[in-house]
Amino acid sequence: MNILSIIEKKKHQQPLTKEEIQFFVSGYTKEEIPDYQISSLLMAIRLNGMDDEEMFYLTEAMVNSGDVIHLSEIEGFKVDKHSTGGVGDKVTLIVAPILAALNIPVAKFSGRGLGITGGTVDKLESIKGFNVELSQQDFIENVKKHHIAVAGQTGNLCPADKKLYALRDVTGTVDSIPLIASSIISKKIASGSDGIVLDVKYGNGAFMKTQEDAKVLAEKMCEIGRRFGRKVVYTLSDMNNPLGRYIGNKVEVVEALDVLSGNVANTHADLIDDCVEVASLMYMLATDCTKEVAMEKVKAVMANGQARDKFLEFVQAQGGQVADLKTNATAYTVEMTANAAGTIASVDALAIGELSVMLGAGRLTKESKLDFDAGIKIVAKQGDTVQTGDTLAVVYANIPVTDEMKEKAVSAFTIQ
Repeated sequence: MNILSIIEKKKHQQPLTKEEIQFFVSGYTKEEIPDYQISSLLMAIRLNGMDDEEMFYLTEAMVNSGDVIHLSEIEGFKVDKHSTGGVGDKVTLIVAPILAALNIPVAKFSGRGLGITGGTVDKLESIKGFNVELSQQDFIENVKKHHIAVAGQTGNLCPADKKLYALRDVTGTVDSIPLIASSIISKKIASGSDGIVLDVKYGNGAFMKTQEDAKVLAEKMCEIGRRFGRKVVYTLSDMNNPLGRYIGNKVEVVEALDVLSGNVANTHADLIDDCVEVASLMYMLATDCTKEVAMEKVKAVMANGQARDKFLEFVQAQGGQVADLKTNATAYTVEMTANAAGTIASVDALAIGELSVMLGAGRLTKESKLDFDAGIKIVAKQGDTVQTGDTLAVVYANIPVTDEMKEKAVSAFTIQ
């Protein structure tokens, strides 16, 4: 067996065997196969796809390339969720405390952001003192005691996926459904939860541009997860518009706390609805109850303050300073105003995400240093009516807001 014969097989649209997939995953992880040959194979997969068996074997090989977290000493059904990424997506910060308040253990490993897609770990690190680098035992103890822990991925969790993703990022193969599905599910399986809710985004601010493609990806991920004996369900959500009102790091943490505190004036119904949907699916997985019962339970702990209290408990348990759960003043605060009257037809999530990166709230490279306080408030949401001169958005920055930034902000709003 050799890598060239494997590339030839996939080039000619032939399925790879379990042994062939294990061979190239193991060889690349151990640096026995060079980048240029794996790049060729990834492009062949991107062009010719993989069947369900191949996707399962690829996921299995990546899971087995490193550590697997065992959560058996935590009582109860452990539930996790994964979002395929978006602009203003702070759903984990809201749904994890909701489930914990309902006594459902949430043991979640999250990633950092890159480009327009924000990362949960970055948002949590915007809270002074918050520790995302928990040891495996501390992580488990936090879940046992508080029913919640969110940490960064361990260095040896799915190392094959880390290497393959980094190569996909520079070879134009990120948007391959088999590669996306295997990448996501390998990390979820290695993280050890019993059930997984997939929040699959579609639109110009997401990997999947159409709802149809998002559904295909979601169903492939569910099929892989079920083959590993996990309960997996999905929901599809629109990412043509930013989610909620705030995009950034600290501003999104504060918005999440506002949602849990019932401060609806400082957020938007699209975020609340998405969180109720995801949290309800998580509760259904864990309890086998009906959707109606799950939604009642979720809304109850949001309304009575238990979810908010659990969020504060969670922050303190991981070293975060509750007094720091507030936005900080930035050097520049600039309002972006409407140049016409009408109705907001859409707010371009991609453009807003790109603006957040320009402000320093997102990364261009993995080495980029974040400005935790930079961000954007979306004042006028889709469907709102505006007059000429009304505020569309507010930009918070510690660098001068250039004409290019202002143009990007205003042009993101389509006014009809």
